[in-house]
Amino acid sequence: MIKVSKSESRGDNDTVVTHFLFVGLTDRPESQVPLFVVFLVIYVLTLVGNLGMIVLIRLDPRLHTPMYFFLNNLSVVDVCYSSVFAPRMLVDFLVESHRISYSACLTQAFLFAVFITTEGFLLAVMAYDRYAAICNPLLYTAVMTKRVCICLVASSYAGGFLNALTHTCGLLRLSFCGPNVINHYFCDFPPLLQLACSDSHINEAVLSSFSGVIAFVTLLIVLVSYMYILSTILRIRSAESRHKAFSTCASHFTAVIVFYGTVTFSYVQPSSSYAQEQEKVSAVFYTLVVPMLNPLIYSLRNKEVKNALKRAM
Repeated sequence: MIKVSKSESRGDNDTVVTHFLFVGLTDRPESQVPLFVVFLVIYVLTLVGNLGMIVLIRLDPRLHTPMYFFLNNLSVVDVCYSSVFAPRMLVDFLVESHRISYSACLTQAFLFAVFITTEGFLLAVMAYDRYAAICNPLLYTAVMTKRVCICLVASSYAGGFLNALTHTCGLLRLSFCGPNVINHYFCDFPPLLQLACSDSHINEAVLSSFSGVIAFVTLLIVLVSYMYILSTILRIRSAESRHKAFSTCASHFTAVIVFYGTVTFSYVQPSSSYAQEQEKVSAVFYTLVVPMLNPLIYSLRNKEVKNALKRAM
């Protein structure tokens, strides 16, 4: 059972929180070691899969195409993304005090927002890339130039940074003087806003609106792109070409469904219905499971990646 610790005093009746305490996934002692083993395996598989994908794409000249350039950056984001949570989470399974400083908590929340937003933008960019490749194959090399690809990736990172900076700056203006126990296993904006002593309605409105707009726009790009892709594939006469196009797009669409399904459940909902226990379960998927699944999805369903792996070995 986690107890609320005392905060530093500023005056007679004024205190300021200097650190937070995580409840974690569970407070049952008998579950800590089994969960540690499970999430250690997930994190190791995430690192091996994504770092292996990065090395494979860089070493094989046949994978030096826009599609794999975007996939390479997705793997980089997944490595950074999972590393924001996993090491800290694994340590908390083995120690009794789940304590994190105020500055470290804000840093974790900022990095989380950067990488989750960047991943959403990258998935939208990859959908547009597949649209350009399948629907306009003759213009593909002219449209998806190296400069355009770099600009799209840079814009994805910039969008993630600006979104994270907006929410973090909003969090800095709030005061924390009461309970400092976060009912989660990492510092996320909604549970932090619930602990604020000052009025956080503006922060909640900004968080909901930004999350909703970003999710809607990126998902709309994905869906519209795949509507055109599906229409084009159905008009292909060759069964082999049709199967190849379906196979390439199915990998990306599977990753999109898993990512957006879990993130939408957690964020595109009003704070009044924010169910902490349910959100923690869904957070496990989009913070740890999705980064592990992405390289598996793209490698197991992609003939070019499997051939490149065989050549490398």
